[in-house]
Amino acid sequence: MAPVKTNSVAAKKSKFVIDCSGPANDKIFDAAAFEKYLHDRIKVEGRTNNLTEAVTITRGADNKITVVTTIAFSKRYLKYLTKKFLKKNQIRDWLRVIATDKQTFELKYFNIANEEEADEE
Repeated sequence: MAPVKTNSVAAKKSKFVIDCSGPANDKIFDAAAFEKYLHDRIKVEGRTNNLTEAVTITRGADNKITVVTTIAFSKRYLKYLTKKFLKKNQIRDWLRVIATDKQTFELKYFNIANEEEADEE
């Protein structure tokens, strides 16, 4: 009898962190609204509102949003959704999304002070 092949692909667990503590502490960015936006917009298998247990989104007390996935998930997709949220709330002109390490994004202000000094020279 031929051996039975089982397709036991180990679920790759990924954890992504979006640190929005700076703008959230300045009352410019609403972390709760962003968390809800991610819940509503993240697609799993081509459908929104299909998160089930494959994707969990949590917000910590320090305004860091953590996305834990057990399916193949792109960090670039999170950056895309973050930028889309910033544009929707008309704060994309003041904030940018920067990768601080392999699994973390951070929202930072554009450095406008250096640009003003360069214009004066």
